Amino acid sequence: MNIDRLMQQFDGSAAIPPVNEWQPALSGDIDIVIQADGSWLHEGKPFERLAIPRLLASLLRHDDDGYCLVTPVERWRVTVVDCPFVAVEADFHDDAWWLKTQFDDVVRVDASHPLTLSKTPEGDLAPECVVRFGLAARLHRNVYYRLVEEATLSEVDDGECQCRLYSAGSWYVLGQFNANDAMPGEAT
Repeated sequence: MNIDRLMQQFDGSAAIPPVNEWQPALSGDIDIVIQADGSWLHEGKPFERLAIPRLLASLLRHDDDGYCLVTPVERWRVTVVDCPFVAVEADFHDDAWWLKTQFDDVVRVDASHPLTLSKTPEGDLAPECVVRFGLAARLHRNVYYRLVEEATLSEVDDGECQCRLYSAGSWYVLGQFNANDAMPGEAT
């Protein structure tokens, strides 16, 4: 994969290339790791030019083979520790929450881009939001706390409670806990 050629071909325009339409054979694995905090490493080191991870993020999708960087003629598998994106901003308008990733993807939390709970690498349940092409964004801590401040607590059954957020006509779970257990930070 020739990064300089890709930088010229995909000139940094805001449009995401149609990677879902490209079907090249798997070329192999490439030593790129997307860390749980959303940082990108190549051969164990951060990219020196910030434009490179931004470009590569626009070429990323999730296939049966795993997370892959895709061009019309190549498909390289990369390692993703958790989610490839991190939602770093949240804003509420037009009756919906809007999330922005570290690469400026903007998604409306709705039926097409739901918030769901999934396990982190540490085994904790945490919310993520669908972005595109099988890719999701984990909520940055500040975004998570902002959404929790706007959420509603609801008992769902037999002592189980959910922290739920309203967006675009639906409710989404940010977390759940047993009401009989002490809340984090409470004295027991």
